[in-house]
Amino acid sequence: MGASNHHVNLHVSKFEAPAKLKTLSFALIAVGLLTFVIGLMKNQDRLWTSYLVSYFYFSCLALSGLFWIVINNVAKAGWSVSIRRYAEATTSFIPAILIGGLVLLVGFKHLYPWANPEVVAENPVIAAKTGYLNMGGFVIRLFIFAVGCMIFRHVIVGNSLKQDKSGDESLTTKSVAPSVGFIVFYALMFSLFCVDLLMSLLPTWYSTIFGIYGFSGMFQAGMAFLAIVIVLMRRSGLVKGYVTEEHQHDVVKYLKGFSIFWAYIAFSQFMLIWYANIPEETEYYIARAQGGWMSISMALLIFRFVVPFLALLPRGMKRNDSNVLLISTLVLVMQYVDIYWMVYPNFFDGHVTFGFWEIGIFAGFAGAFLLTIMSFWSKHSLVPLKDPRMHEALNHHVAY
Repeated sequence: MGASNHHVNLHVSKFEAPAKLKTLSFALIAVGLLTFVIGLMKNQDRLWTSYLVSYFYFSCLALSGLFWIVINNVAKAGWSVSIRRYAEATTSFIPAILIGGLVLLVGFKHLYPWANPEVVAENPVIAAKTGYLNMGGFVIRLFIFAVGCMIFRHVIVGNSLKQDKSGDESLTTKSVAPSVGFIVFYALMFSLFCVDLLMSLLPTWYSTIFGIYGFSGMFQAGMAFLAIVIVLMRRSGLVKGYVTEEHQHDVVKYLKGFSIFWAYIAFSQFMLIWYANIPEETEYYIARAQGGWMSISMALLIFRFVVPFLALLPRGMKRNDSNVLLISTLVLVMQYVDIYWMVYPNFFDGHVTFGFWEIGIFAGFAGAFLLTIMSFWSKHSLVPLKDPRMHEALNHHVAY
């Protein structure tokens, strides 16, 4: 596909949220709310574990969009301009990180052993960590992270949307400095977000690369979601000529690259702990090498790394819509399994438990996520038409 062909038949339609999809979103939210209310009355333990998994899952999807936008801003990348709106849409869920975090505080003591004074009193290891692991610190860090992400999103995505109206080209360069700021802020605060929400479920254990493990999974899942949106948008005919298989190819390269990076970090964390064989480090993996958890650990390795890596290796397979949809969906499922694998072995005597609660709460979050994305697209153009780098996106050609 030569560069010259891309100027033929450029067309952007306005996005109208399909009535069926809207109804589905509201139905999913209703299911989630109902599950939540029943859980509060009947089974708080299962409610809060399933809530934590889904809350972290959708927070990651929302944040991955913003992270992808800022790295393209910092690199001054032009190729990705025409697909930027899809990543911007996922960021519209970022305020839910604050709201969802406040809800999480209600079930705080059901999740975190260090939140219970009697547990702390009995365990000197946990007691020694109370300088960091305390309710006040947890709330402040969560608040700084959620509000910080909202402010950065307001500035960075705000500039992109303002440019649609004003056509002011300087807004493109004005987004570079806040994007650099966000990367620095995010590197620290997302690590703490992972440590607070997931690692501290087992407060006697620690890993120095847990934040990076969380990041690698977040970005791999984010790229899978972006790849799905690109395929669906191309098929829908809403953005003729602006989004091509060249863009799809490059996003899928990100997806494949981060499948390798996730495996690398997962292996690094496991291998060092296994090799050192120190009791306070090995408890995490011992719990995940017994019972049904061993097969889930193997499933993660195979379906989160081996299958995506091999299935996306050939050039043609990155451009094959059905293959991209299938592998991206698989990665999104495995991201859920991964977070579940980090949370659940700490509860229910280490038994694998999955059912109504997990599905119901996930449905609620999924409905809200879908709704925020559709609402964003129906309010804004699907392509940032006045971006000065648009010509680069239109002439984008992957040579290899």
